[in-house]
Amino acid sequence: MDEVIDVSAAPAVTVVGIGEDGWDGLGGDARAALRRAPVIVGSVRQLALLPDLGVPCQPLPSPLLARLDDLIRDHPGLCLLASGDPMLHGIGATLARRLRRGRLTVYPAASSVALACARLGWPEHEAEVVSLVTQPPEAALAAMRPGARVLLLCRDGGTPGAVARLLAGRGWADSELTVLERLGGPAERVHGPARAGDLAADGHGFADLCVLAVTPRASSPAAAAGRLPGLPDAAFETDGQITRRELRVLALSALRPAPGELLWDVGAGSGSIGIEWLRAEPLARAIAIEARADRGERIRRNAAALGVPGLSVACGQAPAALAGLPAPDVIFIGGGLTAAGLLETCWDRLPPGGRLVAHAVTVESEAVLHRWQRAEGGQLLRSAHSYLEPLGGFSTWRPALPVIQWQVTKGGEPAS
Repeated sequence: MDEVIDVSAAPAVTVVGIGEDGWDGLGGDARAALRRAPVIVGSVRQLALLPDLGVPCQPLPSPLLARLDDLIRDHPGLCLLASGDPMLHGIGATLARRLRRGRLTVYPAASSVALACARLGWPEHEAEVVSLVTQPPEAALAAMRPGARVLLLCRDGGTPGAVARLLAGRGWADSELTVLERLGGPAERVHGPARAGDLAADGHGFADLCVLAVTPRASSPAAAAGRLPGLPDAAFETDGQITRRELRVLALSALRPAPGELLWDVGAGSGSIGIEWLRAEPLARAIAIEARADRGERIRRNAAALGVPGLSVACGQAPAALAGLPAPDVIFIGGGLTAAGLLETCWDRLPPGGRLVAHAVTVESEAVLHRWQRAEGGQLLRSAHSYLEPLGGFSTWRPALPVIQWQVTKGGEPAS
């Protein structure tokens, strides 16, 4: 049942989006909210865009997120200034996740995404938006697909050059880049388009308030992998501990990535399952649990190189390493099924309706899955693949070890 909101109660926080056109670009409701605010909080640049309203103003605390709750508590009814549309990768979205419904009012201005698309002639719904404000440039890599239109929200004026160098070194040197500075204001400028390789070499500095538009063009077929699961095994740095491509596709189809869901990748090896999970669904989350610290570092490198630097890594031996982790929605177990208490711990932490997929290659681990399938239901699948390899002057099929997959939904249909 939806929460009943007392609409007569004053909201705890009002957020006003303001563009480079300042006060002149604000609507009547936004202006009225600023005039009646007990205090206005914003960046120095944003506060300078306002006329004298006779309202106390103060700069945003730093770091903001760590002090946000105190700011709200100490200033009831405060008005926060934000850039453009506060609900698009902005403070409005952060507050909406923290405050109860009815305690937040937002007056958006035109977003930098909307203004950039208007300048570029791009249909806004066709553009993929990636924020690099709090993420490293590598987060842009997962969005690179031929035919895509990508808008990158930049942290500062150095971001376009960093992205250009990254793309040039990862097989996207021919991509078309356009930098759009200070959109919507008198100092607006548009630079480009230019090749990523050329912009990387140029070292041009841009205004801190900028958006980078990318039309990806792969300079090698290997770069154009797309988001569908099934990256080539060679895309991963590995010491041999990796779920191979064909089995990875089977696993991801059973795991079914969905927005907001948290995956535990237990026995992560090279991190391939967690990485493919995040590439397939950018709004999902994942934790790779790996016993060896050197493999944990390798997972981090793979995640950054393949465009999902947000993959979390927990180093330690499962099941002990699972204690204290956020509860998962979905679990993949790629190894260690015979470890005492591992499957029991995973099953206990999985909520009703949660999904679990496990792979076994030994007779002993297969026996574990048979026992659990009889008790909890789900489906067992035996998969065997052979790979063409040379044999002297000829070729032959080399069979890989068969893999048993158990996929189950907790609380689903029991075994017959």
